Amino acid sequence: MQCISVHFWKGLGLAFACSLAVTAQAADKEPADMAKPVDIGKARKAEDVKAKLADAPKAHPRLFLKSGDEEKLKARIAGDPLLQGALDHVKDISDAMIAVPVLERKQIGRRLLDVSRTALRRITYLSLAYRMTKDRRYLERAQKEMLACAGFTDWNPRHFLDVAEMTTALAIGYDWLYQELEPEARRTIRTAIVEKGLKPGMKVNGGWVTGTNNWNQVCNGGLTIGVLAVLEDEPELAADIIVRAVAGVPNSMHEYVPDGAYPEGPTYWGYGTSYNVLMLAALESVLGSDFGLSGAKGFMDTPDFLINVTGPTRLFFNYSDCSINGGVEPAMYWFALKKDEPSLLVIEKERLKKYLAGKHGPEGMGNRFFPLLLLWAKPFAEMKPPSGLSWNAGGRTPLGIHRSGWDENATFVATKGGSPSSSHAHMDIGSFVMDADGVRWAEDLGMQGYESLESKGVELWNGKQDGGRWTVFRLNNRGHNTLVVDDKLQIAKGNAPITEFKKDGPFPHTVVNMTAVYEGQLKSAVRGIGLREDGSVLVQDELQAPDRKVNVRWGMITRAEVKITGDGAATLERDGKQLEFRVLSPSGVKLKIYNTEKPPREYDAENKGTCMIGFEVDVEKSAKERLSVWLAPVGKTGNAPELKPVGEWGR
Repeated sequence: MQCISVHFWKGLGLAFACSLAVTAQAADKEPADMAKPVDIGKARKAEDVKAKLADAPKAHPRLFLKSGDEEKLKARIAGDPLLQGALDHVKDISDAMIAVPVLERKQIGRRLLDVSRTALRRITYLSLAYRMTKDRRYLERAQKEMLACAGFTDWNPRHFLDVAEMTTALAIGYDWLYQELEPEARRTIRTAIVEKGLKPGMKVNGGWVTGTNNWNQVCNGGLTIGVLAVLEDEPELAADIIVRAVAGVPNSMHEYVPDGAYPEGPTYWGYGTSYNVLMLAALESVLGSDFGLSGAKGFMDTPDFLINVTGPTRLFFNYSDCSINGGVEPAMYWFALKKDEPSLLVIEKERLKKYLAGKHGPEGMGNRFFPLLLLWAKPFAEMKPPSGLSWNAGGRTPLGIHRSGWDENATFVATKGGSPSSSHAHMDIGSFVMDADGVRWAEDLGMQGYESLESKGVELWNGKQDGGRWTVFRLNNRGHNTLVVDDKLQIAKGNAPITEFKKDGPFPHTVVNMTAVYEGQLKSAVRGIGLREDGSVLVQDELQAPDRKVNVRWGMITRAEVKITGDGAATLERDGKQLEFRVLSPSGVKLKIYNTEKPPREYDAENKGTCMIGFEVDVEKSAKERLSVWLAPVGKTGNAPELKPVGEWGR
């Protein structure tokens, strides 16, 4: 049975997935849902902030790239053809932006976010292009854009991310172009930053101010950048905002504990972490200190997260609200510079080459932070991938990742625990993705655009057990590579820890105890996923039924062509490569191919070119059952593994 057209996916589907990487960042959970109390009266740090503000430079530009630093930056860029190509890209896009009409206040649903992000892209590109060339066309076009945005009635404070990003946009342009802006334009832009950005932000109590997800990073970061741009005119406001931000952002930074993983997935890593980095870099550049924030446990380890959740196919382990494709991440350049570890850019260098080889236009909001990588980049040195082949992280969303190597044909398998109740989480507990031979065999469908659901009345942010969020196919366990019991949802409040992780030896593996997310459905549920020396993968579930008979569905989504070859056996084929799929336990199961292209509800997005291969078993009252599935790249692997209990895998 054919469930994918490879050529179609390479053409249309990849472009769609790339665009989804942008829309995946388009919005998030309401701030009221994430508030946590925090003590913002930390007197010693507050006094330190005020002292630094009193001594802060009054001259512009001072954010990130100070006056006179342009020549040093040019010299550094000239030493590397790839960085020179990045600067040429900034100038080329800026050239094309000159003829584009200025932005208008067009709100989509409850968001002005696309407009704010597009403004940030335009103003950052044009401002850096001007500073590096002194071509007044860029200056005049940036001023025109800022005046247009300053003239909006408001920046949509009801969805404060919109305000934070617009404040960042105008702050960078105002500071970087300060000396050359027309005096009246300068006053207008400064007034807009204060009245439409900073003051509305100070009216917010709780919510994102003290929250723990990306809103906390973006909103505190955006306001910090904004007020640092106007601090000589608003000293009291600067003190209030920065004291509050320095006290509040540790709440979201605590989410990186203990190993640097980001609980909302790699796409939102790119959003929250970018603004966190911008906030720290802004504080350092203007006040000479980040007030110890970069020393937060786990934060400086987070580049390892982004590297390790990227498979040999260069696709993400895209759990939670996430796209499968990664893009250029300027924040990684900041980490590499800060830690003096050039090898942190081993994948970023590839992504930069790929991005510069593509075609990009002046429209849209994609890669709005791109110019900033030039501020933190050094000429690329010889880089090596990490030495370790397995990586795990604790924290709110524990991860277990294994690979056979760092080459493009290596086998890669990644799984997760955690809870569907976490910010931006899915009912994907125990789900996994797998790469081998340069092919993504086991796939996560990723997130669905928020407006496509909200506009149809879906209560997307109602994460209660019967909430609207879990009616969406891509978000519930029916649309993931995990178990479905009696066609029921995973338990939203349940939490699944990783109980064993082994990184060394002939069979590195991860074990997730999923019992709590199947409460009332199974008496116990444990999933082990291991990588064999021959590059094959074993997925084994050990289950016990409650005091009734239950039906359990095992499923794996793929874009391969699936041919069922016998009981419990199939061959998957894609891009000229093959994967053997065998159910080793129980014996005699009948494989099925489930339709995932057109999910049941009219508001569900289509998933063209996909299907789910799986099977169902009935488990008798109180009985125990083992489900063992072997995934083996054809031509590279040996005999099927001898099965033993997951509890004995590490022995």
